[in-house]
Amino acid sequence: MPLIPEEPQIHESAQGPRATPASGRTAPTPRPVPGPRPAAPPRPGRPGPLRPTAPAQRTPRDATPAKPGPAGPAVPASAPASATPQIQLIPASAEGALDAAEEAVDLLLESGRAPGDVLVITTGEQHPWAAHELSFGEASYWAQHDAGDDVFYADAAVADRAASRAVVVVAVNGGPDTTAAAALPLALGRAGALLIVCGDPQQINSVLGAGV
Repeated sequence: MPLIPEEPQIHESAQGPRATPASGRTAPTPRPVPGPRPAAPPRPGRPGPLRPTAPAQRTPRDATPAKPGPAGPAVPASAPASATPQIQLIPASAEGALDAAEEAVDLLLESGRAPGDVLVITTGEQHPWAAHELSFGEASYWAQHDAGDDVFYADAAVADRAASRAVVVVAVNGGPDTTAAAALPLALGRAGALLIVCGDPQQINSVLGAGV
C-alpha cells in the first residue's frame, strides 16, 4: 500500500515563493544625491568685528572700521559744530547723578543714537568702566576713545583730551564746585548736538549761566 508521506513535503514547498523576497523585490536604490551643494556664498559684512557690549570690550583695535561717526539722520539740522547744542537738565543728587547719566545713555541708544556718538563726563568718582579700562594703561584707554565706536567715559580732569561728540552727558556726581564749573563749559564745547547734565539744578544753572 503506497503511503503518502509526501504531504509534509508539499507543506515545505509552500515556502518556496518566500525564498527570494529581498532579491526579487528591487529595493529602491537610494537616489543619487544631487552632488555636493555649492556652498552658500559667505554673507557680506559678517567677518567684521562684532559689536561688543558697551563697557566691556578689550579687543585690540588695529584697524578701525571705516564708520562715519556722527553721520546719518541721527540729529535734526544741528549737526554743524558751530551750532549751539541743545541743553537738557536732569535733576539728581550727587549720589544719584551717575545712575541718571546711565539711564540717559540707555535712552539715547534705544532711540537709535550710535554708541560712538556719546561721551560721558563725571565730576566726582570715576565711572566704573573708565576705572576698569585705565587699569590696563592709559594707552589702551585712549585707543578706545580714538576708535570712536563706543560710548566713552572720562573723568572731568582729563575730559579736555576727549574729542567732540554729537552728545555729551555730564554726571555732576560730586567733586569740588570748581570741577563742575570747569567741566560744564568744556562739555558744552564738546557737544555737537545735545548736552545732558545730571545733577543739582541750582548748581548747574549757576555754572552754565556764568560760563556760557
